[in-house]
Amino acid sequence: MFYYHYPIIAREGRLPIYLFSIGMHDCQPLVRRGTEYSFPQIFYCTKGRGVLSVDGTDTPIEAGMGFFIPASYPHEYRPAADLWDNHWLIPGGYACDRLLQEMGFDRPRVFSLDSTDRLDRIFAKMHESLRYDRVYGNLRASGYLYDFLIELDRAVSHTGSTSTADPAVIKCIDLIDRDYTRRITMDDLCAVTGLSKQHICRLFRSALDTRPMEYIAKRRIQAAKELLSGTDLTTEDIAVKVGFGSSSYFCKLFRRYEGVTPTQFRDIR
Repeated sequence: MFYYHYPIIAREGRLPIYLFSIGMHDCQPLVRRGTEYSFPQIFYCTKGRGVLSVDGTDTPIEAGMGFFIPASYPHEYRPAADLWDNHWLIPGGYACDRLLQEMGFDRPRVFSLDSTDRLDRIFAKMHESLRYDRVYGNLRASGYLYDFLIELDRAVSHTGSTSTADPAVIKCIDLIDRDYTRRITMDDLCAVTGLSKQHICRLFRSALDTRPMEYIAKRRIQAAKELLSGTDLTTEDIAVKVGFGSSSYFCKLFRRYEGVTPTQFRDIR
């Protein structure tokens, strides 16, 4: 079984990210390319085995693995068994390169996935959109592409072991979600995890690219935005309700993270 789509790029070509093509092969043939292919390519394998050759190095690709090839980068991939179920898609758009770089896809890369189930579901949505909706299918598929890339970023193993958040981080987030309206200290996070402050900070930086106290502040800002949008509470009341002891401090942080004051945010909403 195989299929592929090359959408007619029209309105979606003006999107920051759009789907240029998508397809799969359960018996992936040999493909050899030089510098002529000017789009980045993302592949992942669900069954069988293959081999990727880049820069003179052969890397086995098995189920639960994938690889990324930048635009105009010479490469070759070929089956290593009778079955090689290889899914591929090609993104485009003026923001595509920047997003891929943020995900660590700025050079040829082989990666592991903790699971392909969610990727498969989003992949199927893109395929079905292009197959059955000739008018809006390309736009829908481009929307699903963003979901796919976010899920890929979650599923890819950045450390070589797993991309699942550390259980200690989950415990901290659960505590913060439950008690963000009160004062939460690093000692509280240490007590719930049994880890040192330095270790917790390292885990937060690795999983969320932020510090624990900054995450707490952002969680409170998130709650404040909901109150600003859905209630008539004053800024002072909201500051107290979400856990900020000072209205001026709340306004300062809100502007830092959101780019506007709480009052401006409410007016915009």
